[in-house]
Amino acid sequence: MTSSSPAERSAERAEAVRQLIETTRGRLDGAELDRNMLDSIRNDLQALAANAAFWSDANYAPPAGEERQARYLIGSESPSGITLYLNVMRAGKKIPPHDHTTWACVAAVEGSELNTLYERKDDGSKPGHALLEVREVVDISPGRSVALMPDDIHSVEIPGDAVIRHLHFYGRPLETLTERKAFDLDNNSYKIMAVGVKTRT
Repeated sequence: MTSSSPAERSAERAEAVRQLIETTRGRLDGAELDRNMLDSIRNDLQALAANAAFWSDANYAPPAGEERQARYLIGSESPSGITLYLNVMRAGKKIPPHDHTTWACVAAVEGSELNTLYERKDDGSKPGHALLEVREVVDISPGRSVALMPDDIHSVEIPGDAVIRHLHFYGRPLETLTERKAFDLDNNSYKIMAVGVKTRT
């Protein structure tokens, strides 16, 4: 059996991404988002991530020099709709605890991404204040993924010494999420979170 050419693989990837977004929109339309639905979306994303040939160095180069992260826009239904990214990150990359204000799913193509999930213990009544408690640490590696509701909070750390590739799937583009909060565990506080590295297209 011969392998796909780069052009064929690109077309296959585009069709798979289109189907993921279309299927996700079908799940969401006319139904209220809950964890069961989000788990179905997560499973669809994990199936796409399992096709490692779609996400190779040849198409998505790792960050260069001192950079720790390269984020690629893979597909979006609209400028404000469901959006898929590929994150290529080097060991040592850390993202502080944060929420998303939209649903999010993360699935591994290769490598390990440690996600710490938190419970917010305060009632949210005091602006700028938040008290978090660790709920669970999830090692997102091939075959394992995570689904996050809009108000779920997680942090990210890339251990080891390898470059990792993970798909990140959101209800809206990161660039539109202007109310995301980044949490400071030492000071029990939060502030609005910047989008971080510039997305590559």
